[in-house]
Amino acid sequence: MSEEKTNQEEMIKQLTARVEALEENAPGDNLSLGVISGDLDYTIATFIIALGATAYDMEVDLFFTFWGISALRDPKKKAKKDFLGRMFGAMLPSSSRKLPLSKMQMMGMGPPMIRSVMKMHKAKSLEELMADAAAFGVRIHVCEMSMDVMGIKKEELIDYPHMDFVGVGSFVDMFQNSKQCWFM
Repeated sequence: MSEEKTNQEEMIKQLTARVEALEENAPGDNLSLGVISGDLDYTIATFIIALGATAYDMEVDLFFTFWGISALRDPKKKAKKDFLGRMFGAMLPSSSRKLPLSKMQMMGMGPPMIRSVMKMHKAKSLEELMADAAAFGVRIHVCEMSMDVMGIKKEELIDYPHMDFVGVGSFVDMFQNSKQCWFM
């Protein structure tokens, strides 16, 4: 065998090994969304994007933190809280149905108006989008530190089949292993 052919074969082996290593360590076909805003329009957009990604067979992880957690509160559920927790509870929206808009509040008429316009255009409500997300396996991860800071308890959140409670390390790992990462 000629020296040139031996060199080519060795180079092909090395390149093949490098490609295999890259493929092995490549991020998965995942989308991770960090949900920081507690605004109705941002939360609706989050779930529309999440469902769109599932239509492309992507796995989707939503990391809810700070104001975003308000969308996950269930107004029918109560939890025992200290004074500060009760104060935050009174100031934060009690559910997804009470979220404000990021713009054009119009003295409180903005959220009902956008919901009405969406219904008129046969667009799904936030609550319907959330139910679809649950059915399609979209995972929700809730920031434990934000819950502690804001006085939110697990017992007062919605029932969602793919929900867990995590710290920032899980959030960083989730984003590191995703093909795409966005913040809403």
